[in-house]
Amino acid sequence: MAARKARVGAGAGAGAGAVAPARPPELQHTKANCRAQEMLTRVGDKWSVHVIHVLSAEGTLRFGELLRRVPGISQRMLTVTLRGLERDGLVQRTMYPEVPPRVEYAVTPLGATLREIMRSLVVWSSAHLVEVDAARARYDQPDRGWGVRDGKPQTQRPAAIESGSVSGSYQQASPNARSFQARVDSRPLVVPVK
Repeated sequence: MAARKARVGAGAGAGAGAVAPARPPELQHTKANCRAQEMLTRVGDKWSVHVIHVLSAEGTLRFGELLRRVPGISQRMLTVTLRGLERDGLVQRTMYPEVPPRVEYAVTPLGATLREIMRSLVVWSSAHLVEVDAARARYDQPDRGWGVRDGKPQTQRPAAIESGSVSGSYQQASPNARSFQARVDSRPLVVPVK
């Protein structure tokens, strides 16, 4: 069965019977790898990374202190995030039997292992911020994607598209094709719209 899945191009052609290179174990479709998606969802949500970062940097914090140190998070969202992180073993919740009750949160050793990964992402972000800003500026150009009409770049969605009656002189370019073509040569790539 595995050999059958690895075969590529079974049938006619030059590649008939060729065997595809084996995928690395982390990319193979297994039950464990599907479960890895759960963890990626947990650490990839809007607040988990920030909460782990704050707890790693500040140490053990009470709920109110943590709420003040994570700007923009609501009390409800912090509660939900902390419960999920505690369930996954990334954060430890300690409740002291006092009046009023005192609850503290700290990163577990397992949660601390994520700190280096997050640090790598921050370093990557800092190193490539200029490139990302340039890509955003290219993407946000006003004539992006609306093509050419009568030899002039369009900066707005033509009324003919809104009404559904596009004239033969209007040409629309795919944004990806246009940016690729601009790198190849200075001529704009245009595709007639039917």
